[in-house]
Amino acid sequence: MNFFQALLHFEFLQLVVLAGLVAAISSGVVGSLVVVKRITFMAGGIAHAVLGGMGVAHYLEYPPLAGAFVAAILAALLIGWVQMHYQQREDMLIGAVWAVGMAIGILAIAKTPGYSTHLMSYLLGNLLLVGRDQVVMMVLLNLLMLTLLALVYRPLMATLADEEFARLRGIRTRSLYLGLLVMIALATVILVHSVGLILVMALLTLPAATGMIFVMTLGRLLILSTLIASATIFAGLVVSYEMDLPSGAVIVLIAAGVYMFSLILRSMISARSQQKPSQSGDS
Repeated sequence: MNFFQALLHFEFLQLVVLAGLVAAISSGVVGSLVVVKRITFMAGGIAHAVLGGMGVAHYLEYPPLAGAFVAAILAALLIGWVQMHYQQREDMLIGAVWAVGMAIGILAIAKTPGYSTHLMSYLLGNLLLVGRDQVVMMVLLNLLMLTLLALVYRPLMATLADEEFARLRGIRTRSLYLGLLVMIALATVILVHSVGLILVMALLTLPAATGMIFVMTLGRLLILSTLIASATIFAGLVVSYEMDLPSGAVIVLIAAGVYMFSLILRSMISARSQQKPSQSGDS
């Protein structure tokens, strides 16, 4: 039975596709903001800091995603608060939060009796193991993220375009920056199911980077990158199901392949458009 036949017969696979679409929205929307703001490393720092929260929650016998949510928000706010009040370099802060979060997670996992394959699935990513409760949590987190974005959309766009001008116009750029970090944190928790903590940075950058090859405005980038992420995740699910491969790694490799193909296609189109004027001039 191939993937599409199984999709019609098995409810768990329908939940997997739904979870993938939810993850694609997070990837496309927040990834666009991350790429435009050029804070890709921030997503990686928050993702790895999440391991600390998941490890502590697992040790205390709470759902790992609850710990991931708390750790992601705390890591994002901590980085933003220290950077704004103490003028520290973001890359240093992100590296510190990255390392400390992982250290806490490793210690918590080490002190937890037994070996949890369930927790390892969050590290490596496997959408095929997602359950109904996890999908519901992903949908709720996505709604929270989109609501937050809708509330700050106009001032956030102005800040991304020209932060100094936005500040002079009375826009609270610091609060918007913290809000953006919180959205990154929420997207990180959502994407844990698709590619895992280790590869989450790739899904927050590759679809948006691919979209930027073809569009220039942020509004169009949000839509296009979401569509690219949706197609990438769905294709990754099909391939991983048919070939019995880890879904997270397959999704990332497909996203990277689409990005490289788009770069080549764009360069070929540009080269052809440059040849036409020269040919007309020669004639």
